[in-house]
Amino acid sequence: MTARILVVGRNGQLATALRNAERPWAVMEFLARPEIDLTEPAGLAARIAAANPSLVINAAAYTAVDKAESEPETAHAINAVAPGEIARGAAAAGAPVIHVSTDYVFDGTMKRPYREDDPISPLGVYGRTKLAGEQRVAEANPHHVIVRTAWVYSAHGANFVKTMLRLGAERDELAIVSDQVGCPTSAEDLATAILAIADKILHDPDAGDLGVTHVCGTGIASWYDLAAAVFAALPEGDGRKPRVRPILTEDYPTPATRPANSRLDTGRLERQFGFVMPNWVDSVRKVVGELAPAT
Repeated sequence: MTARILVVGRNGQLATALRNAERPWAVMEFLARPEIDLTEPAGLAARIAAANPSLVINAAAYTAVDKAESEPETAHAINAVAPGEIARGAAAAGAPVIHVSTDYVFDGTMKRPYREDDPISPLGVYGRTKLAGEQRVAEANPHHVIVRTAWVYSAHGANFVKTMLRLGAERDELAIVSDQVGCPTSAEDLATAILAIADKILHDPDAGDLGVTHVCGTGIASWYDLAAAVFAALPEGDGRKPRVRPILTEDYPTPATRPANSRLDTGRLERQFGFVMPNWVDSVRKVVGELAPAT
């Protein structure tokens, strides 16, 4: 039987990747503005339940990390209150929910990749509101998977990879932070993993416990490493290859404090859902290949 997946979000990086992904076993409906307004979540649960989905994916979020410091109410409405209402609507329809969260729920002080059960201690408004969203989803719907991901990029929307290509065309040298490390994640890879999780939930009665699962690109990088990989992926002769110079976090102050270590352990994704994420370098090359003719 064909599953009916309701995706909250339409034009963001993840929603776009979900729309473009192969899914012969499911049909998707996308719900976003103007049909709903996540800054005013009242009535959202009823709207979700009325759609009668087999499964709900929340791919929408307030992701402006620095801006969140000056807009905490808006970030809280979108990242905390709305996910709870989405999960409650899914529960009313008898459907599981997959909610996308972030590495920023951790403070970055651990020396190894973070596992799902490690202590959570967000450093800023963005991380705190995303953590509140996790908690509300878990409370509203026992049939949930919370997917924590990190450093998402794609050929669509605003992201670090596209910013590097734009700045590379404008400047001869770029100074990039080298003492924050994480796991760059292609939105296309993330969408494929989420659909694999959804398939398992809907079709495998032995899927086991749900809960939190880390999903991010395989391998480790600093922002400096990621920038260098972007320019290395450009063809020879491309004019967007500036010098990339490493700097420290203290040399590039921002309104929001970011975790120094954003690495996520994806062992549970592999063990429980049988999915292995591609290496981030390979995925960067693929995305840059898509963008190079157009930027």
